[in-house]
Amino acid sequence: MSGTSLVRKLARTLRDFRAAQGGNVALTVGLSVVPMFGLVGSAVDYSRMNTFKAEMQGALDATAIMLARDAVTTNPTALQSKAEAFFHANFNRPGAVNVSANATYTGGGTSSMKVTASAQVPTTFMKMFGHDSITIQGESTAKWGNTRLRIALALDTTGSMSSDGKMAALKTATNGLLTQLQNIAHKPEDVYVSIVPFSKDVNLDPANHAADWVDWSVWDTLNGTCSKSGYTKKSTCEHKAGIWTPANHDTWNGCVEDRGNTNGPATEGYDTNVLPPVPGTKASMFLAEQYESCTQAVMPLSNNWTAMSTLVNSMQPAGNTNQGIGLAVGWMSLVGGGPFPVPPAKDPTYKYEDVIVLLSDGLNTENRWYSSASSINARQALTCGNLKTAKVTVYTVQVNTGGDATSTVLRNCATDTAKFFELKTADAMVTTFNAIAVELSKLYVAN
Repeated sequence: MSGTSLVRKLARTLRDFRAAQGGNVALTVGLSVVPMFGLVGSAVDYSRMNTFKAEMQGALDATAIMLARDAVTTNPTALQSKAEAFFHANFNRPGAVNVSANATYTGGGTSSMKVTASAQVPTTFMKMFGHDSITIQGESTAKWGNTRLRIALALDTTGSMSSDGKMAALKTATNGLLTQLQNIAHKPEDVYVSIVPFSKDVNLDPANHAADWVDWSVWDTLNGTCSKSGYTKKSTCEHKAGIWTPANHDTWNGCVEDRGNTNGPATEGYDTNVLPPVPGTKASMFLAEQYESCTQAVMPLSNNWTAMSTLVNSMQPAGNTNQGIGLAVGWMSLVGGGPFPVPPAKDPTYKYEDVIVLLSDGLNTENRWYSSASSINARQALTCGNLKTAKVTVYTVQVNTGGDATSTVLRNCATDTAKFFELKTADAMVTTFNAIAVELSKLYVAN
C-alpha cells in the first residue's frame, strides 16, 4: 500500500474515531492509530532517504569518472583529498550529516577507480520509535583498460567557417576534446587520434611528393612553364607550338582530389572505401591538385598531443565543402594505406573501437566531379553505408548557424540518431565535443 493510501486511510479512521461514541470503538481505534501513524511516517522518511541516496549515487558516479582520468599519476593521499572535495561539491544536500567519501585506485591491466560514500539522514517520524537517523551508503567504480580507441577527426575548414565565430569555437572544442582523450589514456597506446582538415580537397602533405600513390597526370598539365610566354597550360602551350616543361613536384602544395576516374567516380568505389591505392592504377591513386584553398596537412594516427594541438591551432578557413573526401580520408587514416602508415598491431587482450567524428558547417558544394549537392551527397552516402558495414562508429555534427535545412546525409551517416548533432550556435561545438569525449572515454560506471 502506498504512503498516500495510508494517509487517506488514517484520515478516514480519525473521522470515524471522532464520530464513534462507544468506549470500545475509541479504544480500538486509538490503539490502531499509533502503528498506522508510524507506518505512514516511516514511508515518508524512507521516501526522503531514497531521494538522498539517488543524489549520492549521481555524485559518486561523477567523482569516480573524474578521478579515474588522473588516478595513475596521483598519489593516494592527494587522490583521497580530491575525492572528498569533488564528492562534497556534488553532494551538498542540506540535512545530510556525517558525510564521508573514500577513494581506492587499483592498477593493472584493467585499472579501476572505486569511490564509496556514506551519510546519515535525520528522521522525522521514525524518532518516535527510537530511530533518530538512517544511514545511506553507495559506491561507484569507473573502469578503464579493456577498450582502446582509434579516432579520426574530419574537420571542416572551408571558407564559411570564418563566420559567426565558428573557426575559433572549433579550435577550442577540438583542443578540449583532445585534452579529455589524453587524460583518459593511462598508457600511450590506449588512444590514437588522426586529424583530417578538409575543404574541397585534403592536404596529404607536400613532403609526400615522391610517393607512388600520387597521380600527377593532371597536375603536370596545369603547373609548369611554356617556352612561349603567356601560356599557363600544357594544352594551350603546345597548341601554339611551344614546349611545355612541368614544374618540379616539390612545388606541390599537398592537396589531392577524390579518388576515381577523370570523367567520374571509379566503379570500384575508391572514393567511398578504403581500398589501398595501387601504383599505376590511376583511379585508385590520389590525384594531385594545386588547389589555392589547400587545407592544413592531415596528421596520421598519433598520440603526440602537443603536435595535434599545434595542427588544430593552425587551421584556417578557405575553400568549398566536400564532406565526402574528409570522411573517406579519415577512414583511411584508421586502417592505413597510401599516405597513412599501417596502425600499430592490435593487442588481442583488448577491445578496439574505431571512430570517426565528422564536423561540417555547410551543405556539400563541390567535389572532383560535381557542384550539385545531391550528386555529392549520393557519393558520400555510399561511404556512410560502407562505414556501417565495417562497424566504424560515426559521429556527425552539423554546425547550422545560417539557417540551412537539416543535412539528411549527415544525419543518416551517424551510427545512430543519438550520434548526430545539429547545432545552431558556434559555441555549441564546445559542449558537443565535450559530450562526445565523455562517451568516447570508455569509462563506464559499474554499481
